[in-house]
Amino acid sequence: MFGIPLHPLVVHFPIVLAMLLPISVVVALWVVRKSATPRRAWAVPLTVAAALTLSAWAATETGESQEDRVERVVPRGALHGHEESAERFLVLSGVLLVVTAGGLVRGTVGRAARYVAAAGAIGLVGAAAQVGHSGGTLVYRHGAASAYTEPRAGANREVGRTDSAATGESRERFARGDREER
Repeated sequence: MFGIPLHPLVVHFPIVLAMLLPISVVVALWVVRKSATPRRAWAVPLTVAAALTLSAWAATETGESQEDRVERVVPRGALHGHEESAERFLVLSGVLLVVTAGGLVRGTVGRAARYVAAAGAIGLVGAAAQVGHSGGTLVYRHGAASAYTEPRAGANREVGRTDSAATGESRERFARGDREER
């Protein structure tokens, strides 16, 4: 899509939804406690949990489709660790979706499922943080984004300098916070 890899565009959805899920669960539990019907109040956390699982699946799929290209520029161990934590997050979000759906059941089973879903939603925040951190490490420490950068012909050319020398200087300016003239 316009030369931009799809994975970085998709990965932020499950992270945001993982942060919103515990909030929606706590609000729904409070609303149920104030005598609203559990089915009606619990529809919101169930919807968020379903969107979370779907977005985690999309992020995992796009990551796997772009793995070969990124594998050329980052250490295999770092990529493998990110991949494993993403797959674990996907499985956990799927399990939590099933538990959250159990919150629609009436009686003791539904009540128990709602409280287990609350604990699971809080725990899933930790799993999301782990995936996000390992992905950020790939990008910012290991330069995963460089798998998608192509030097433009003549973009950094100066008389007597190579592209790599000009690019290195640009990186140094960026690190200092200087802005390049456009």
